Amino acid sequence: MKISNYTKYRILEIIPGFFLWLTLILVFILSFIKPMWMIYFIIAFDFYWMIRVIYFVSYLVHSWYRFKKDDKINWMDKVKAIKNWQRIYHVIFLPTYKDDIAILRSTLDALCNSDYPVNKFMVVLAGEERDKENFIKNSNIIQKEYSHFFYKLIITLHPQNLSDEIASKGSNINYAGHQVKKIIDELRIPYENIIVSSFDVDTCVYRQYFSYLTYKYLTHPDPTHTSYQPMALYNNNIWESPSFTRVVANSTTFWLMSELARPERLFTFSSHSMSFKALVDVGFWQNDIVTEDSRIFLQCFYYYDGNYTVTPMYVPVSMDTAYSGGLWNTIKNLYKQQRRWAWGVEHFPYMIWHFAKAKKIPFSKKFKYLFNLTEGMYSWASAPILIFVLGRLPLAMASQEEKTSVIAQNAPFVLEWLLFAAMIGILTSAILNVLMLPANPGKNKYFKILVMFLQWILLPITLIIFGSIPAIDAQTRLMLGKYLGFYTTKKIRS
Repeated sequence: MKISNYTKYRILEIIPGFFLWLTLILVFILSFIKPMWMIYFIIAFDFYWMIRVIYFVSYLVHSWYRFKKDDKINWMDKVKAIKNWQRIYHVIFLPTYKDDIAILRSTLDALCNSDYPVNKFMVVLAGEERDKENFIKNSNIIQKEYSHFFYKLIITLHPQNLSDEIASKGSNINYAGHQVKKIIDELRIPYENIIVSSFDVDTCVYRQYFSYLTYKYLTHPDPTHTSYQPMALYNNNIWESPSFTRVVANSTTFWLMSELARPERLFTFSSHSMSFKALVDVGFWQNDIVTEDSRIFLQCFYYYDGNYTVTPMYVPVSMDTAYSGGLWNTIKNLYKQQRRWAWGVEHFPYMIWHFAKAKKIPFSKKFKYLFNLTEGMYSWASAPILIFVLGRLPLAMASQEEKTSVIAQNAPFVLEWLLFAAMIGILTSAILNVLMLPANPGKNKYFKILVMFLQWILLPITLIIFGSIPAIDAQTRLMLGKYLGFYTTKKIRS
């Protein structure tokens, strides 16, 4: 009997969740029936994670060093030393849905304060028809206050209920991208002279972002076949946010920073930049998925037969935490944000499906990216629970005879030592967190900084509640075919 393509793809969607639940169930069952097996496993697993933490810290410190080093360079001077640099234009997509005008203003103010000539910016404010009244009001204000700064301020309104797409950031900027292409074609600007940046609407660029980006683009040996990934800092509203929100936000920042030091593993994430030519070649961002920010890399990787990379940029962009006013609303907002990010597991079936057809892409490249995604998503969902929840269960379930063995008697001390060694990652993160804080408003400066440092004791709890659980949720939904819609993280600042 011939299996339909739909069934084949559904099988691929089931695989991540199936193996995740198989792991959790087997660890639980074997803790009762074969506790000594599981004691060996947990010791080996914790040792493996201690090694990973050491690697994480080394890459994190490397990225921090590069950030501090690159921050001292005047990138605009370096750009001006390149012949015909003025030919480069920047198209900046700002998709918005039910956002307050204050959020839009802060983002546009940051653009206006760039050291790169803002008359080379084409800013695209991309709204949704389902938020038409609010968007028209905001866009009229933005046009009046900011249009004279930029080469062009383009306003687009994404129609609702278009066929073959879902209501999402991806469908919004896909539609906006096609509208912008028409304008660029009329202006007859070569696609190779345009760099596109896709930003979340709360993204505030640092002053040197576009000069840094332009220099990287102009000096890259193959600028069309790479995306450009900045450091993502979630600190616009860091001082208003609860401690657990800050820990989760900074954990994301530091993980992404460590990944910058390993460009061979990089996917695009959140705010990113790329050549307009590459974007047109692949048909813009995919409009029927949740995680278009990382999918665009895979679209280009597949389209160019594996000849596509991500170039790390050690220059920050800052965004909001998931703070949403009240405590309970913030908890829900943060959980849904993390679940949406964990929905990147939807790339697993996409990669296998397309890699199977991509005969020109070397197997080593396919395996590397597929393994990195699969292992990352699997660890995201399973590791905190295995380490902090199920790790003690085999010791409790061992028989009296088994507890008298050398391994069983020493296992608690070994586990404590391994977890203590892993604390170096928490300590490093806490120190860098304090060093990267934005200006502290109000009084009690040193007390607030101390709280920022001590809040990292919450990391084990946040790794489970806002790490493992939403990741398990996402993989389970994909396994069951209960597809996740796009959730727009609410943005509130005091």
